Amino acid sequence: MLDDQAQVDVDTLLEVNNIEVIYNHVILVLKGVSLKVPKGGITALLGGNGAGKTTTLKAISNLLHSERGEVTKGSIAYRGERVQDMSPADLVNRGVIQVMEGRHCFEHLTIEENLLTGAYTRRDGGKKIADDLELVYNYFPRLKERRKSQAGYTSGGEQQMCAIGRALMSRPETILLDEPSMGLAPQLVEEIFGIVKSLNENEGVSFLLAEQNTNVALRFAHYGYILESGRVVMDGPAAELRENPDVKEFYLGVSEEGRKSFRDVRSYRRRKRWLS
Repeated sequence: MLDDQAQVDVDTLLEVNNIEVIYNHVILVLKGVSLKVPKGGITALLGGNGAGKTTTLKAISNLLHSERGEVTKGSIAYRGERVQDMSPADLVNRGVIQVMEGRHCFEHLTIEENLLTGAYTRRDGGKKIADDLELVYNYFPRLKERRKSQAGYTSGGEQQMCAIGRALMSRPETILLDEPSMGLAPQLVEEIFGIVKSLNENEGVSFLLAEQNTNVALRFAHYGYILESGRVVMDGPAAELRENPDVKEFYLGVSEEGRKSFRDVRSYRRRKRWLS
């Protein structure tokens, strides 16, 4: 039994334990959220707009203070070490980096200059940085084509690729990816999630991704957590969540009677099973 527990601890990179987050000292946003991100896994954090997904990621990456938010209860650990009091830069040095919602490229810099900003804190020499730049271009060939273009004049999909590529340039072990599908055409969403899967399988990068598009997230993730109103209301292996009748009904819009509207499915059954 002890050996099993030791194996669990080794395999868990990130552990969020029963955290509460308050904004402006009065607004309770997260209410006892717990989750784990295993080494080498893709973990999805799902839910509608305002469920608390972005706040959870910012609590992990310590970006709450700029928005007058703070973790008031619970703990956040990475590789067994408490990290919630560390600076975002310290977390990057430990291998954890966040790709923000909305991409946030430096619009006046070229794509390549944006990518190189991700390597700003590295001290392992120009050769390794150049090798990693080529690795990013291998995964995102479109970025290589546009490498001399100002980021502000590229498409939304190219900017999302640039944001992920910039994070890769820091040589992360874990990427916190916030709403990668936002504002993108379905074909581009599939392409970006396919690249995320390849990075996970080929480079060993672990992902915690916050996503409203439950359907696509559960096809690429290994495990999922569903947030509502700042609480985890359901979690499980992605394959099981995809087949769960409540998830189908409330998040995929499909029930045993066929497709339903969101208004129709926010029903007594959910309150009874999840919120009682």
